[in-house]
Amino acid sequence: MEIDEAREVRTTCPYCGVGCGVLAKVAADGEVSVRGDPDHPANFGRLCSKGSALAETIDLDGRLLHPEIHGRRAGWDEALDLVASTFSQTIAEHGPDAVAFYVSGQLLTEDYYVANKLMKGFVGSANIDTNSRLCMASSVAGHRRAFGSDTVPGTYEDLELADLIVLVGSNLAWCHPVLYQRIAAAREKRPEMKIVLVDPRRTMTADIADMHLAIAPDGDVALFTGLLAYLGRHNALDRAYITTHTTGFGQALFAASALDLAGVAAATGLSEDELGRFYSLFAATAKTVTVYSQGVNQSSSGTDKVNAIINCHLATARIGKPGAGPFSVTGQPNAMGGREVGGMANMLAAHMEIENPDHRDRVQRFWSAPDIAQKPGLKAVEMFQALADGRIKALWIMATNPVDSMPDADAVEAAIKACPFVVVSDVLARTDTVRHAHVRLPAAAWGEKDGTVTNSERRVSRQRAFLELPGEVLPDWRIVAEVGQRMGFGEAFSYATPAEVFAEHAALSGFENDGVRDFDIGVYGGVDGETYATLEPFQWPAPGRADPFWPAGHLPLKGGDQPAARLSPIANAAEEAPVSKLLVSPLEGEMAGRPEGVGTTGLQVRFFADGNFYTPDRKARFIAIRPTTEVRTSPDYPLILNTGRIRDHWHTMTRTGKSPRLSQHIAEPFVEIHPVDAQRFGIGDADIVRVSSPRGDVLVRALVTARQRQGSLFAPMHWTDQFSAKGRLDTLTAPLTDPISGQPALKHVAARIEKFAAKAFGFAVTRHRPSPDAAAYWAVAKCKGGWRVELAFAEDDIDWVGFAGSLFGASPGAEMLAYHDCDAGQHRIAAFDGDQLSGALFVAPGPVAVSRGWAAEQLSADHVDRRGRLAIVAGRPGGVDVDRGAIVCSCFGVGANQIVEAVRRGCGSVAAIGAALHAGTNCGSCRAEIRVIIEAQSLQAAE
Repeated sequence: MEIDEAREVRTTCPYCGVGCGVLAKVAADGEVSVRGDPDHPANFGRLCSKGSALAETIDLDGRLLHPEIHGRRAGWDEALDLVASTFSQTIAEHGPDAVAFYVSGQLLTEDYYVANKLMKGFVGSANIDTNSRLCMASSVAGHRRAFGSDTVPGTYEDLELADLIVLVGSNLAWCHPVLYQRIAAAREKRPEMKIVLVDPRRTMTADIADMHLAIAPDGDVALFTGLLAYLGRHNALDRAYITTHTTGFGQALFAASALDLAGVAAATGLSEDELGRFYSLFAATAKTVTVYSQGVNQSSSGTDKVNAIINCHLATARIGKPGAGPFSVTGQPNAMGGREVGGMANMLAAHMEIENPDHRDRVQRFWSAPDIAQKPGLKAVEMFQALADGRIKALWIMATNPVDSMPDADAVEAAIKACPFVVVSDVLARTDTVRHAHVRLPAAAWGEKDGTVTNSERRVSRQRAFLELPGEVLPDWRIVAEVGQRMGFGEAFSYATPAEVFAEHAALSGFENDGVRDFDIGVYGGVDGETYATLEPFQWPAPGRADPFWPAGHLPLKGGDQPAARLSPIANAAEEAPVSKLLVSPLEGEMAGRPEGVGTTGLQVRFFADGNFYTPDRKARFIAIRPTTEVRTSPDYPLILNTGRIRDHWHTMTRTGKSPRLSQHIAEPFVEIHPVDAQRFGIGDADIVRVSSPRGDVLVRALVTARQRQGSLFAPMHWTDQFSAKGRLDTLTAPLTDPISGQPALKHVAARIEKFAAKAFGFAVTRHRPSPDAAAYWAVAKCKGGWRVELAFAEDDIDWVGFAGSLFGASPGAEMLAYHDCDAGQHRIAAFDGDQLSGALFVAPGPVAVSRGWAAEQLSADHVDRRGRLAIVAGRPGGVDVDRGAIVCSCFGVGANQIVEAVRRGCGSVAAIGAALHAGTNCGSCRAEIRVIIEAQSLQAAE
């Protein structure tokens, strides 16, 4: 067999909306490794822990490799014919609104474009929505209300230029670590920069904050309407800007003044002193960026929160300028690309409006479509409710797992199970959603896909394939196009390559535009395959028409290939109003927050530099918002549950769950609870607890921490039926949505908590994936050499040796070593096949005290020494073996015990720990935790 030469491919990370560049190297033997792309302007070589572990997630274990119909293998022709004929028949019998697509920010722009075109232009319904509805729909709605368009005005460079950064509902340190590190690096170079964190929890992001405002859940509207009123009272307004470039200020200020400072304090849970210090800092700092994410968006008042923030920036003219502006940071890699193609139910392609008849006519003519959707379709929550009541009779789910991620998840699962025809395109053969599909279509995964994504600063980057398509897998755009052809729309869906799709998408953006719409990448309307293959990251707009900052026909292919005309600090002459909303500035290689001497691949483009917007009168609109408070707790459900993400896992773990490294930090579902609340409800640290809402309950591990706000709980949303017994968190959340955006309120759920009366606890490591069905609570996680599993039992009268043998899947001839202390409830069992450990189980009446990392490592070790096997039964290393402790730095596998030992040897700073152990020197998202350990050791030494 001929061995290919090693090659390295430039691509883009498939996780969050930062959009980091990745260099994927395929060695001659086929082994893949990844590193950050030092030339990509989003990350300049940095990757977070998830991005660094991408090579661990691309195996074919669990992959869906062939089409299936009702669980049996089928050919593509049979499967696609069935999908096309069933959708066509359903439309003929019940109308176009009887079918729906539920798509995903994991799709590439080309996939999104073809799906949206098929549904809105050829089926004639707008019943296509996306899981991005769950993460940034309120930002879209807020932008459109204020700006007349869904325009993100800022850039990442603004985070480095700002004198004040206000982080609202955004745990950047864990959810967008590369942006967090850019800010931290800029802060080190400019210590005068101030950072304010607005979050009910004291997250790891608070490590760099000068001020943490532990706001009450959904207190953000009151906080920012209070800020607007404060700016008005203290003469901190830009009256000239307000008069010239905005409308509606008087009404907005009047509404904001409904609460005095004491009222704002009551509504936010903050003291008047905290409010005064924050308000005065904001008023005094011209270069202010307000970064907001899911804590703002995932709310029943999310759109009002967005507009309350924007109002404050408009009132002070802090928009469209370097280092100033509101900045929505998206959660998914291509949430922005989905917005560009109209992937949501209330949008048309190319940022056009479905409610605008001229826009509908334009898109229909461009597509030569037989029909065009005449009204907005069903948003995500509405879509699954329509599925439940029978209005939708055929559903196609692409690249997402709504059985776990949608609110009221049990009801969503029931609706999918009851639907007459469900198609799922996915990468994995087993997810909680795929199991209910009538037709399963194998889709390409990251590393196999070829297309584009757009990040949070409107930067379009290429995702390039570096792996062959396995089995019979096809890319999503191709699957949808094949169905479109079989439904009778052949010519419109006769794409041969993703480059053709991208060129059409780009051409539509510039079609009859002339600067009146914000999204315009018309310069790429004629892109060919060769140019598409070498496309460099670029920010939109990139219009195809001639103008002083972007000459017609110019393609930004290489970093040095920028025309001199573009280097002007102002985009173009003032009389060019539609285009002069932009400000273009050169990036400097020495900019704070990026490595010294790193070059760039383009210029930073900011919208609204001259105060012109996309409303009919070109003025921004203030939105009058009256602060309100909503009480959802009750005597039965006295706590407020907040949901979100953790550092090393992603969404429903379909990708990160494959990586042993990413499960080292946190390996099981948990809930954070304040010590006062823990005492009130009789809960101890590491207890198994039942968290309940009116819709359901979950079993998770208790984490008692003062970082949590009293009266509130926090739990991550990642765990599914594939990884836990009862950890699907969104079974608790309600289908309550923002009335404007349709985004669910996933951060404010009335809940209660109680200790689960476990009779026994267990921990096990096993070479084969376990099926611990006898346990009331279990959570499995990949580890090197096998699996680790946490356990809790409702009964303790169990044949532990028999349970262990079943759990391990040990061979009949396996050697079993066991230790039993029945009076103390202690049981330890290990099984060996030859010199290999098949598994080890540790049982105790309380949370098991065992060196978990060390025990997992034994699965990969040789156990020739029979006496050394006793150390496994003891549950702790013997001899020269070292117990690293709980993993803190996933990038380098550094544990808490190693950090403690380094502190005792004299490493008194995060930098010193990094020099000694490398911990915190890659993605940096563990640096806050390292500092906590250092401070704890310092306090112990002082005592």
